[in-house]
Amino acid sequence: MAGNESGAVVVTGASTGIGRAAALFLDQKGYRVFAGVRKQADAKSLEEEASDRLTPITIDVTKGRSISSAKQKVQRVVGKDGLAGLVNNAGVGGGGPIEFLPLDDLRDTLEVNLVGQVAVTQAFLPQLRKAKGTIVFIASIGGRVASPFLSPYNTSKFGIEALGESLRHELRPWDIDVAVVEPGSIDTEIWGKGAETMTDRVSKMPANARRLYGRQLSRFGEVLMETASRGISPQKVAKVIHKAIASNRPRHRYLVGRDAKIGARLKGTLPDRTFSKLAARQAKLPTDVPAK
Repeated sequence: MAGNESGAVVVTGASTGIGRAAALFLDQKGYRVFAGVRKQADAKSLEEEASDRLTPITIDVTKGRSISSAKQKVQRVVGKDGLAGLVNNAGVGGGGPIEFLPLDDLRDTLEVNLVGQVAVTQAFLPQLRKAKGTIVFIASIGGRVASPFLSPYNTSKFGIEALGESLRHELRPWDIDVAVVEPGSIDTEIWGKGAETMTDRVSKMPANARRLYGRQLSRFGEVLMETASRGISPQKVAKVIHKAIASNRPRHRYLVGRDAKIGARLKGTLPDRTFSKLAARQAKLPTDVPAK
């Protein structure tokens, strides 16, 4: 199949976290990395830490013009050699009780985490076809196991799982591999931002929404922070991404982290009701009905 131990790679969402770790690690491994960022400060920071092989590119995965501009810049450099890999990593959080979730918030999360991945993949597929490159989607154990109050994020990651599977079948004639990486708890900024966002949303919710869900949301914010404190480093995910791109026979899915592996195994073996009860106990959310 594919398998490229060198060549050019595009990484979206390379400003922080998994994307930044992947861009720098692939650079260390000798790849010609195009690191997608949205801010000039992030571009400068990457250039200071990486070799001359790494080139920051400005790309907003929700804007067609931005994607097209990035595609043209990459194409001018790689030419007929094409791309050895595309790492679809750009993503955001998003959550709140579904009953009071602003639909625009749901749309915004899906636009970045799911629709944006399709748009970027469409743009770079001709270059990937030239080198029989590998497409890597960064999903999450949250693409197999959904959490309360994270429905936009979980929905997008469940969608990434389906997207990767469909695309894998479609691209098989060209020997283009598609791998989905499913990290568990990772020590990145997204968890801290998620907790801050949750606190902010609780304060802005209508009085009735706070009465119904306030205690649960406050506790869930604490759970997010606890999760962040025990997360593994994004560098471990970066190594898995490199493995998928370099391998002649990459796995269809890579679970990264002990909690991801345990969660996937339990979800796949326990009856649904039993698993749901176990997950609810682990979350330790209040279960009493608020007074009317």
